[in-house]
Amino acid sequence: MTNNMNFQPQYIIDEKGKKTAVVIPMEEYEELLADLHDLAIIAERRDEATVTLEELKERLKRDGIL
Repeated sequence: MTNNMNFQPQYIIDEKGKKTAVVIPMEEYEELLADLHDLAIIAERRDEATVTLEELKERLKRDGIL
């Protein structure tokens, strides 16, 4: 993720001048979607049990990944 907030968003306004939508570059939009997906996974797994690094290494070795 580049986290480049230097872009200039464009706003869509209604007849009263109230901002109703924003136009951002596709790259920024895709990064926001990816971040949202990651945050949803984190929230979904927040109550799962944790494992130590050593335990993870052993599991990966047992599965032939390491």
